[in-house]
Amino acid sequence: MDTKELLKKVRKIEIKTRRLSDHIFGGEYHSTFKGRGMTFSEVRQYQFGDDVRSIDWNVTARYSEPYVKVFEEERELTMMLMVDVSGSELFGTSIQFKNEVVTEIAATLAFSATQNNDKIGLILFSDQVELFIPPKKGRSHVLRIIRELIEFKPESKHTNVAEALKFLTNVMKKKAIVFVLSDFIADDYEHTMKIVSGKHDVTGIRVYDKREEDIPNLGMVQMQDEETGELMLVNTSSKKVRQNYGKFYQDKVVYYKESFSRSGAGTIDCRVDESYVKKLLGYFKRRG
Repeated sequence: MDTKELLKKVRKIEIKTRRLSDHIFGGEYHSTFKGRGMTFSEVRQYQFGDDVRSIDWNVTARYSEPYVKVFEEERELTMMLMVDVSGSELFGTSIQFKNEVVTEIAATLAFSATQNNDKIGLILFSDQVELFIPPKKGRSHVLRIIRELIEFKPESKHTNVAEALKFLTNVMKKKAIVFVLSDFIADDYEHTMKIVSGKHDVTGIRVYDKREEDIPNLGMVQMQDEETGELMLVNTSSKKVRQNYGKFYQDKVVYYKESFSRSGAGTIDCRVDESYVKKLLGYFKRRG
């Protein structure tokens, strides 16, 4: 892709996603996440209508009357976008490939954070961390992130979610809002996810294609594994073959949902032919 074509593509994504973040997500993002970036300031006497969950029981016991903790909203938060760039993201049977939808979602989230004067960072991962862009503010920084999402060529096609999460814990010492964007055709990351979720506000966004859920009956078909490059002849007319694949895929989906849920992290499922706008808005509203 030449520079002119790249800039045209970046501009197109900016126009689409910025409009969404300006008109739809800005307020929702603020109400969902801003209230969570709180620092303890002082205590004062309880007043009618105060949230009982903010009562400071130690001070209350000392003075024999209720006192509540007063918090101040942190002026800025940090959003980390963790994006899977492994081979399986280059798949799509609808209008867009999975990686194109992932780019749009990431750009929309980044512009929403920018509207609230927050920092945004990026981690691109396969089975290793391919690229790390430290958190910064501003439109030009978001445009750099979009450029990388469009044109970055990873060294590896494999996936290791746990490796990326470990890297995050090493580079992010302060609490961050973390979005992990992947198809989550992976395993062995629940333990690391629990550690990360204990410190950060984590949401998994699973982007998938409906054709990945089951194999249609098409007879003998040559297929290629995008992550290993292996070519194989698959007898899709075999009911057992289709059932085995369906079970393999569903096992990965269940593992993803249970791992995030048990870790206290949120999840969003976005099929490439469905509106990610509705999915994100619904999630923000449920959390806000």
